[in-house]
Formats: sequence, C-alpha cells, structure tokens
Amino acid sequence: MALPAYSNTPAVLVLEDGRTFHGESFGAEGETFGEAVFSTGMTGYQETLTDPSYHGQVVVMTAPHVGNTGMNDEDPESRRIWVAGYVVRDPARVPSNWRSRRSLGDELRAQGVVGISGVDTRALTRHLRERGAMRVGISTHADAETLLAKVRQSAEMSGANLSEAVSTDAAYVVPAQGERRLTVAALDLGIKEMTPERMAERGIEVHVLPATSTLDDVLAVEPDGLFFSNGPGDPAATTGQVELLRQALARDVPYFGICFGNQLFGRALGFGTYKLKYGHRGINQPVMDLTTRKVEVTAHNHGFAVDAPIGEATTTPYGVATVSHVNLNDDCVEGLELRDEDGRLKAFSVQYHPEAAAGPHDAAYLFDRFVSLMEDRKEV
Repeated sequence: MALPAYSNTPAVLVLEDGRTFHGESFGAEGETFGEAVFSTGMTGYQETLTDPSYHGQVVVMTAPHVGNTGMNDEDPESRRIWVAGYVVRDPARVPSNWRSRRSLGDELRAQGVVGISGVDTRALTRHLRERGAMRVGISTHADAETLLAKVRQSAEMSGANLSEAVSTDAAYVVPAQGERRLTVAALDLGIKEMTPERMAERGIEVHVLPATSTLDDVLAVEPDGLFFSNGPGDPAATTGQVELLRQALARDVPYFGICFGNQLFGRALGFGTYKLKYGHRGINQPVMDLTTRKVEVTAHNHGFAVDAPIGEATTTPYGVATVSHVNLNDDCVEGLELRDEDGRLKAFSVQYHPEAAAGPHDAAYLFDRFVSLMEDRKEV
C-alpha cells in the first residue's frame, strides 16, 4: 500500500530574517536550503518541479491545493526534479487523473526532495512580496534557532553561476518533424524538453549543445540560427556564454533567446542586469509585445531582469537594440530585439517561456518569428 501524501512528522521552515513557519514533512525527510520564491500557477506543478531554472530555489505554491493530478511519465521538462525544496498548504491525499502513475508526495520522496505542508502559504507569500526573495531552510530534525543559523550561512542566489550544473553533458539532436527546413544550435543552459519540440514541430532540426560549448562547436553544426535557453543563476556571474553570443552576433548568426537567454542577450548588447525584489513565477503574467501592441498571458520563472531603456534605441557593435516586450504589472523588460542598419531583424529574445508547458500558449508565435528570421537572413 502506498504511503499517504501527507506526514505527521513535524517540519519547520525558517527564512533568513527569522520568520518561522511550522508544518508537517511533505516528501523526503531531512534538511534543505535555497532561495525562497513563490509560484502563482494553479496547475502545471510537475513542469515547475522539473524546470531546471528552479535549481537552488525552494518553491512556495500559492495555490492552496496541490497534487490532485499526481505525477505522470509524459510531462516532465527534464530528467529530474530540480527544486531545492517544496512548500504547499494542502497536499492532495489521493491523486485522481487517468495519466497519474504515482502521487506527488511519493515522487518527492523518491527523488529526495525535502518539503513541508500545512503552512500558511498566503502569509508566506505576502511576506516574500513585502520583504523580497530570501534564503530559507526546511528541516524535519532541527529546531528553528539552529536552522536559522544554517540558513544565514547558506549560499545566496546573487553571484551564483548555475547553468553549467544543469546542462547536458553531451550534445544530442532532436530531429525535425516532417521535412527538415532549418537547423538550430541550441545552447542548453537549463533547457526544458518542450522547447526543442516546439522547434521540431516547425521543421527545425535542433542540436542541443552543452553550456560550455564554444563558437567552433556551434559552427560545426552549420546552423541557420542560434538559440539560448532558460536556466538558473545570476546572469551577471556568467561570462563564457556571453562572449560566445557576441562572437555569433558579430558573424550575423540569427539568434533567439528565452528567459536566461534574454538576460545574456542583454549583457552581450552592453546592458546590465539586476535582481528583482521577488521575481516573476507562474503562468499568468501579462506582457505587451511592443511590435504588435498585443497583450499576452505568459509563463514566467525569473528573478533577474535586463536594465535597458524602454522606448529608446541603443546603438551596439552588432546593430540597433530596442526593448520589444514589457511586463504590464511592473514595466519590467520582457524582451529585446536587434536590427541592422537597414532595419531588418537580426536577433531577438523574450524573458518568458513561449513553449509554455503547461500553458498558456499566447506566445507560441515567437517560434514562427524565429523561423521567419532564419529564412529571411538566409536570403541576404
């Protein structure tokens, strides 16, 4: 008989400012540390857990009831769960879905993910919104005072270079579906499986490369375009990938980046990045595409943003850069584009996730924009 999703084992959560929450163990028992962040998605928790961008973070779910559809074998976005810890208010006692193979609690235990349930996640979320994302610890065996001391000694997200830790060890190919129209070199900085699938659906053969790849590795693929994926960590702590991108832009290789790839694109163009107070995480963020004036509901997972002027053009060594997308909640930069002296698009990026597993799909057109960009540049 399977173990219940909930546990009577006491657990404690302590933030670095001393705020403490008591609850019960959910998942593996033990101790874990990371950056406390919250996700506003009411569904898609399996995709959240397996998104490598959450490496090093303890995720607080704002939806009060989590786990009702269990865990299946079709929806993981990577090879494992990446969150450092998991916080929920009311875990489902019994999963109910025709694709479910095991409960959420069972999967957390199997992968050694320490979590806590029975927590007032609304109060915790409000605290993080007011005070900002911060370090946190969860323990099933330490008292709050001891845990607080450990939390304050743990690593911070600022200055952390994490993308290479989640990247693939060896290159692999996702073949085009149907006739191959184009070839893309995709740098895996924490790529989600659905991203190359979205490109493959459009006739693109995707060569997924390790984060440590060089320009020679990229050019060996003979790509029609270069793609940088999402990923964890502080973009200001990343140097090798920024230099690779600058070299590619200098050779007029068409570029598309998402999430971390947007931040690194910003740095390659000469812009700075900064840490958001509590970040954007969830599947309900409103973003305006300034090139079309359309508003999209989008999926996000980022704690850093690009510091670029909205409504102004910036001359760079590679062309003219402008902000293409903005967040309607806080005016955060959500996208960039680069054009040549004739006004033709050379490269672009967005801060959110257009592959959007588990939704929404308002931004799927961006993959078509990438196809158009590559086909247009091939004619130059």
